[in-house]
Amino acid sequence: MKKLLSLILAAIMVCTVLASCSTLAKGDKGAIITMYLAEEIYDYDPAKGFNDLATAKIVSLMFEGLTTLDKDGDWHKGMMEDYEYFKPSEKNDNYRLQISLRDTKWSDGRTVQANDFVYAWKRIMEPTFKCEAAALLYDLVNAREIKMGDATVDDLGVYAVDTYTLEIEFVNNIDVDEFFKKCASLALVPLREDKVNNNEDWAKRASSMVTNGPFDVRKIDYGKQIRLERSAYYYRDTDSNQHLDKYVIPYRLVVRYDYGNGKATTEQQIEKFNDGTIFYLGEIALSARGDYEKKAKIKDSAITTTLYFNLENELFADAKVRKALSLALDREAIADMLVFAKAATGFVPYNVDAAGNKGDFRKTADKKAELLSTDADVAAAKKLLSEAGVSGGSFAITTRSNEVDVAVANAVADAWKALGFNVTVKQPGTELIPAKDNMSAIYDDLYQIAYDEGDFDVILVEYNMLAPNAFSALAPFATKFSGNGVDMYSDNYSVIGHVTGYANDKYDELIEKAYAAKKDSEEMDALHEAEELLLSDMPIIPVVFQQEAYMTSKVLSGVGNTYWGRNFKKTKMDDYMKHKESIQAELAENEAEVVD
Repeated sequence: MKKLLSLILAAIMVCTVLASCSTLAKGDKGAIITMYLAEEIYDYDPAKGFNDLATAKIVSLMFEGLTTLDKDGDWHKGMMEDYEYFKPSEKNDNYRLQISLRDTKWSDGRTVQANDFVYAWKRIMEPTFKCEAAALLYDLVNAREIKMGDATVDDLGVYAVDTYTLEIEFVNNIDVDEFFKKCASLALVPLREDKVNNNEDWAKRASSMVTNGPFDVRKIDYGKQIRLERSAYYYRDTDSNQHLDKYVIPYRLVVRYDYGNGKATTEQQIEKFNDGTIFYLGEIALSARGDYEKKAKIKDSAITTTLYFNLENELFADAKVRKALSLALDREAIADMLVFAKAATGFVPYNVDAAGNKGDFRKTADKKAELLSTDADVAAAKKLLSEAGVSGGSFAITTRSNEVDVAVANAVADAWKALGFNVTVKQPGTELIPAKDNMSAIYDDLYQIAYDEGDFDVILVEYNMLAPNAFSALAPFATKFSGNGVDMYSDNYSVIGHVTGYANDKYDELIEKAYAAKKDSEEMDALHEAEELLLSDMPIIPVVFQQEAYMTSKVLSGVGNTYWGRNFKKTKMDDYMKHKESIQAELAENEAEVVD
């Protein structure tokens, strides 16, 4: 018996030692992993960028919310240590959620506090701050009134009880699981008030950003690279002897762009992956996708590539015209061209929950009837145009400059030209803002500016789900759920609706019904009806459901999947010191930079 006990104790000690072992070579900080992760982005503000897959892929490595989502959209604890959901009394008190936070620090060493969540959440609820994710917080006391300009942001039902305790007050009894899924949205991560308020371009420069996630942005060389480094403060007790890679194994992720001249994935990046210079390929060149279809790892994304109309353009005033333009598209052919995509049969993509996590919303919707034809019907399109009295017209499709979006825009333009329209594809690109006042140069994303200001005829959007539920996808098309607040300069503080200009009282009623539903079945029925109405009115044209495809070098292990991208916290590189030497030489040769 004593012998058995000794063996058990010895095994426990070995496990403990192994669990605390470092992967680092003596005196070294860890592996440097060069990669092509996603197209270049120009603003790292987590409350923006829901029309861009690349932003989610990169920003999700930098920030962490109360919860995180796995690849299936199930929530796990992030910064939340524990929680209690309760009703203080049976009188008039509202339901409350009290959350205790884990002890961690920002990348500059300051403690992440409950107040950082309070600030971030109040920021997106300001009536003048445009953010589609605002509706994620509409269950909070006074949230809707604040966004509509009828209450001040200080009245929002979220409070810092103390440094590590966050309390949230709700207008109704909520589904806690569903709320915690929302809390994983990038829009709801904490932010530092002292950083955000003191610099309007805080999210465009490495020097002005601090992060609470596993990686921090240390250097941005536009057109060349983004350098992410392990945050030494991410849940790590810096006062003890905890090793540097206890929570995050790689030391540095170098996201390369110079091989592709600052643009989206090219054949050059595949060449560098194949010769071992790049170890992770987050996108595969369009021209090479057929060759790598069986080699790549593929998963459904939370992205619907969608065309938004500007309904103030008289050419698109008649829904028959918009429907005709939709009917002219061969979605199957476009999906086949992209390889890693599926023809859209609705707006909400796969891997998005129906109400109360009752199955996949898209699958349940498609069982009733596919809302969109996946094949082109040019004859029907021409008939609708004839009924609308439209025989042509000139307009532009605005798109980002990455090769996938440009390819989709060109395919759409060709289909519409065949109907008699004069269609051009417009790529706004970026504008250099020169360095001044000891601040580095930055770029303004002219595509994002055009989107925000509604300065487009038709714009191609990579619509990224705000949360893994259908309500968050469909709600922003309802006027009071758009997240755009109110026009503070109008005489009557008019509500600003969706960027397309779409407004339908019936649609608004359906979203209100879904929001107020007591039963999951009622919510799901209202959302299915809302999607059907949206695609009948057709202020938008869903084209394809995007899939993510990526390739990982054989020397890497532990690359994890999340709902919005990859997780590199536990990624290991075999014999990393040997690779590090060649990476140093490569970076020194191509960038005149020696990496320590």
